[in-house]
Amino acid sequence: MKVLLLKDAKEDDCGQDPYIRELGLYGLEATLIPVLSFEFLSLPSFSEKLSHPEDYGGLIFTSPRAVEAAQLCLEKNNKTEVWERSLKEKWNAKSVYVVGNATASLVSKIGLDTEGETCGNAEKLAEYICSRESSALPLLFPCGNLKREILPKALKDKGIAMESVTVYQTIPHPGIQGNLNSYYSQQGVPASITFFSPSGLTYSLKHIQELSGDNIDQIKFAAIGPTTAHALAAQGLPVSCTAESPTPQALATGIRKALQPHGCC
Repeated sequence: MKVLLLKDAKEDDCGQDPYIRELGLYGLEATLIPVLSFEFLSLPSFSEKLSHPEDYGGLIFTSPRAVEAAQLCLEKNNKTEVWERSLKEKWNAKSVYVVGNATASLVSKIGLDTEGETCGNAEKLAEYICSRESSALPLLFPCGNLKREILPKALKDKGIAMESVTVYQTIPHPGIQGNLNSYYSQQGVPASITFFSPSGLTYSLKHIQELSGDNIDQIKFAAIGPTTAHALAAQGLPVSCTAESPTPQALATGIRKALQPHGCC
C-alpha cells in the first residue's frame, strides 16, 4: 500500500529517513513530499543572546529549525571556538528543555545536554518545566513565527519568566503543487496521507482535494500529533490516526492499524 508523508526527508545514521524505514517494516510504501520551507530571522540578535548565558535560566527548543538557527549563529559569527571553550559549558550548567527526540538529537550535536524530550508536545513540556524550574532568570526560547501560545502562557501563569526570540518564519515550499501533481500522476491516490503540522495542512490541502477528487473519501488521514489532528478536524476531514507520540514508530503503528479493515487508532 502507498502512503504519503507531507514532510521533508531527514536521513538518520543508516542513511535513510526513519519514517520510510518504519513504514516499510509494515509493508507500506512511503513517499515524502516537503510542504514547508523556512527563512531564518534575527540571527544577530539571537547570537548575542547565546553569548550571554549568565542572563538566562536556561534554553527551550521546541523545533529542529530553532536548533538550526543556533547552529547558524555559531557558524556565521565565528563563535564555534568560544562556544567550545566556554559558552557550551555555561549553558550546560543550566536546563536545556526540548520537545521530541529529533530536536533533542540536534541539540546534542551542538554539545548541549537535554531534558524533557519524552514530553512529546508543548503542553506536556510546559508541565515538566513548571514542575522543575526555580530560576528567577528568564528562559530563552528561540521559536518560529507560527508558534502557539500554550507554552508561553503556561509558564507565565506559573510565574516563570521567558524571553522569546523569533528566529525563523514558515513559508510554503515552492514545489508543493508540482511534486503532488507528479506523485498523483505516477502513483495514483494514496491509501493514507500524514500531515505533520497545521501550516503544512494549510499549504497543501487545496492541491490534495483537487487531485483526489471523489476518491478523497478513500484516504485515511493521519496526524503526527493532537494539534495537527485538531487542524484536520477543523477542515472537516476525518482523522483516522493520531500518532501517540511524534516518532516514526508511533506513526507507523498508527497508520498500520488505520489501514486494517475496520481499523482505527
